[in-house]
Amino acid sequence: MDSADYEKLGVFYLGRVFDPEQGLPVDDLLLYDSKDLTTHALIVGMTGSGKTGLGLGLLEEAAIDGLPALVIDPKGDLANLALTFPDLRAADFEPWIDPAEAARKGRTAGEHAAAVAEDWRQGLADWGQDGARIRRFKEAADVAIYTPGSGAGLPLSILRSFDAPSEPVRADRDALRERVEGAVSGLLALLGIAADPVQSREHILLANLLDRAWREGRNLDLGQLIGEIQKPPFDKLGVIDLETFYPAAQRMTLALSINGLLASPGFAAWLEGEPLDVGRLLYSADGRPRISIVSISHLSDAERMFVVTLLLNEVVSWMRAQSGTSSLRALLYMDEIFGFFPPTAMPPSKQPMLTLLKQARAFGLGVVLATQNPVDLDYKGLSNCGSWFIGRLQTERDMDRVLTGLESASAAASRSFDRRKLEATIGSLAKRVFLLNNVHEDQPVLFQTRWVLSYLRGPLVRSQIDALMAQRRSAPQAATAATAVSTVSPGPRPVPADRIEEAFLGTLAAPVAAAADAAAHGAGLVYQPWLLGTAQLHFKNAKNGVDVWRQMSVLAPLVAGSSRVTWEGSEVHSGAGPPTRDRPLPDARFAELPPSISRAKAVDRARKSLADELYRSHTLTLWSHPGLGLTSEVDEDEGAFRLRVRTAAAERRDLEVEKLRAKYGAKIQALETKIRSAEERIERERSQLSDRKLQTAVSFGASVLGALMGRKKLSVTNLGRAGRALRDVGRSRREKDDVGRAEDKLEDLVEDKGALERELQAELEEVAGGALPATAIELAAIAIRPLKSDITVERFALLWAPYSAADGVSQALFELG
Repeated sequence: MDSADYEKLGVFYLGRVFDPEQGLPVDDLLLYDSKDLTTHALIVGMTGSGKTGLGLGLLEEAAIDGLPALVIDPKGDLANLALTFPDLRAADFEPWIDPAEAARKGRTAGEHAAAVAEDWRQGLADWGQDGARIRRFKEAADVAIYTPGSGAGLPLSILRSFDAPSEPVRADRDALRERVEGAVSGLLALLGIAADPVQSREHILLANLLDRAWREGRNLDLGQLIGEIQKPPFDKLGVIDLETFYPAAQRMTLALSINGLLASPGFAAWLEGEPLDVGRLLYSADGRPRISIVSISHLSDAERMFVVTLLLNEVVSWMRAQSGTSSLRALLYMDEIFGFFPPTAMPPSKQPMLTLLKQARAFGLGVVLATQNPVDLDYKGLSNCGSWFIGRLQTERDMDRVLTGLESASAAASRSFDRRKLEATIGSLAKRVFLLNNVHEDQPVLFQTRWVLSYLRGPLVRSQIDALMAQRRSAPQAATAATAVSTVSPGPRPVPADRIEEAFLGTLAAPVAAAADAAAHGAGLVYQPWLLGTAQLHFKNAKNGVDVWRQMSVLAPLVAGSSRVTWEGSEVHSGAGPPTRDRPLPDARFAELPPSISRAKAVDRARKSLADELYRSHTLTLWSHPGLGLTSEVDEDEGAFRLRVRTAAAERRDLEVEKLRAKYGAKIQALETKIRSAEERIERERSQLSDRKLQTAVSFGASVLGALMGRKKLSVTNLGRAGRALRDVGRSRREKDDVGRAEDKLEDLVEDKGALERELQAELEEVAGGALPATAIELAAIAIRPLKSDITVERFALLWAPYSAADGVSQALFELG
């Protein structure tokens, strides 16, 4: 098999068609149109059915095709996607093999690793793959494993989800209501409070607080939420006054519950790491697709429900902020949905999942759900899934539930359903053999899954995830200030020049409690001096339709002993800069101010040079793709624009494919009609020839037999019969020639159809080249400088930044990004 047979954009190589009579896969490849995933998919199979391998294979194909995926992994199986070894060396596999399995087989760890590496090499070769394809997958997407509430993988700041949703969500009453209910239900589930959205006072109060804040565009963290629970910004709920509906003493109980959660030692892990931003989880800054695996196997049931609910709500918000498309843009994959999508109960995770299944198609988001427990599923909701991958099942009850759900999905798609035939087929499935029922195809198909590119180690535990992600966690963060800017021994607070505002940086990287804890351990709290300048910049470019104002901030460390303020090494940020406070933290000491900031003239020069720095260092960059005639929006970064270009190219590809299929489909259908007619004619001609041969034999035999059976000589009648028999022989020869001509005609028609199909395939492959992975798309940069005369400095301040100091080493207690 050549890789050209399956390595095509828009097509997923999932395996080979399976012949149940032979019990073997045949040469026909199972190539699945990725576009079909916009109508979602369900993978069902018991333990040992090969369900995990199918899921990993599908995600691998998506990455190779340039499509990102957000993966929710309750068991740890899907973290295997990070185990990719292109060189197929035993040493690469050895750290990940199961020592117990090696011992059972009487091998050392090294021997078992060598055997596994050889198995993988041979398995890949049997399916037309090799290490080069593993490398292609590895380079195509960034695989990251997040562990919310734990430091094992990459930390994920899950509680940033109480930030106000995007404007499209806030403008949609139903969408905002769903988002509020999901967030509140998730939080109350984490607190162990079973809350009804209509009757629970806790749910009603929190929902009103979030709804009010979000409609105003305000973010709420848990601390602010506790404050608003104690003193809500309203006096009534419905028509009843607040104190009657929910007295202050009882509200305090709820506030204390949330505060206990916030104050628990392990809760800090929920606040650390990257913010829960679906766009960042799907794409890197340069537009490279990501497979972001959110591993939740280490969490309690309540914590899992909390994370899944918030994550699904974030996906809904991200989805509604995207433009509509008929092409596949990204995948949401959730393994083991048991308990998150039940048939009758309404856990907080169910509503956002229903919303995604019903609406995500219009935005190019494909939802793939997998489970080994098919009984406890809402099959009415799953009727929105157009592709069902059904593997070996455990019980008759499982079989009945799957067939019932499949029948419902077929009815929703107006497709015929043969329950008895499917039941017999599913009942005989072997390992790694699946029945694919796709509403976009004429009939179901059996196939065996291909060998996956990732090493199937089995569920990864926290220590293994920690080893995989250790290097990424240790990478320096560009937005975090990690070193001190002054080595001068700190003393009392120095006095700056009169002409500069003084402010104190909030401790963003660690709450105020962290600074107090550092001081309690003798580290001490030291403020180092920075400069903060904030200005309004005017960007105008008529050609590209740009006329916007942007607020920018510049932060620069002040070097001890310097006689002149310089913006060299400064950081430029959008917006007003980091939050500040009017007073320093207690018991803090201060580093020495450089002489430059103590003189009024130096301060004036620094203020004036701020405009020059902003003009020099900051431009508004737009991106364009001339081939598609697309230009990025003002606030659209390169990665997002690359995604838009790729989506537009995929849409154009899909449209061209549909046109080609329609164009050639009519011609191929006409040929198939002629082929059927030719086959029917051959059957008629052969039947007539057979009848003629029989008639000739009977007629000729009768004439001869009459002469042999007692007649003395051939009579006139017998001679007439013999003449007719000879004429019948001539007719038989002509009819035999007719059969030959009909067979030649059929052969010509089959060759014409084959040539037409090859022509179609060649044009389809040419069209497929028009949709490239995001990082392969060539963009042109358009740099727009601000109008220098319109730069207006709004704020110029001496900013004191907090550090902890111990043994001569300074550690920043803040983040600037």
